[in-house]
Amino acid sequence: MHKIFVLAFVTALSAAPALSADILPALAPQPVERDPDRWSFAFSPYLWISGITGDTGVFGLPEVHIDESFGDVLKDIDIGFMGAGEARYGDFSIITDISYARITSDSATPRGVFADSVSLKQETFTAMLGVGYTIVEDQNARLDAVVAAKLWWTETTLSFGGGPLGGVSHRDDATWVDGLVGFRGMYSITPEVYLTGSALIGAGGADLDWDVMAGIGYRWKESMSAVAGYRALGVDYSNGSLTNDTVQHGPIIGVVFHF
Repeated sequence: MHKIFVLAFVTALSAAPALSADILPALAPQPVERDPDRWSFAFSPYLWISGITGDTGVFGLPEVHIDESFGDVLKDIDIGFMGAGEARYGDFSIITDISYARITSDSATPRGVFADSVSLKQETFTAMLGVGYTIVEDQNARLDAVVAAKLWWTETTLSFGGGPLGGVSHRDDATWVDGLVGFRGMYSITPEVYLTGSALIGAGGADLDWDVMAGIGYRWKESMSAVAGYRALGVDYSNGSLTNDTVQHGPIIGVVFHF
């Protein structure tokens, strides 16, 4: 049974930042020619190649330590989506970053005393909405201050098959909102190559919620850029039944469309 619940913890852990995985959060601006008297928009689908470390627990059970690579997590993913967007008018911007992941895993139980098998499903959704204001800007660089709110939702379902526990199923879920503040910025090295990054920190439903990213981008043309970098996100949340004190980190790549 210990092995069963370790499996549950591993899956629940992926809820930390949902594979996903919130890069290129719209939090990371890209250099574009802009008219201060009209709206401009950007959308960025991205892939976050992340692993997870930390302590987590579900169903009120004791916490266990997890150290999972991207490959460990990837093999159990059923579906996932990650995307970020920005709408800008003058010095003001509205930014968003949305992710969803569903993970399932099946395993035989040791010796089959209580059940022959266990099936675990984990769903995680995060949505961030923020407002930015440009505090520093010149022809090569821009720095925005950001205030944002982030919604977290996670649900874990554990189902047993065969044995005395056959047909037993239990679900644990949590929903909370955190307030975040921070900065995002960019610096153009050349007209095509630029550096970009963001840093947010806050709390609310969680005791601590933070997200940092740094990357380098290449502007192919006016309407499209490519960005590669590294992102780390941490959350420390507990509601008595579900606990999650984890850090998700790894390389990220994405494409940014401007219009």
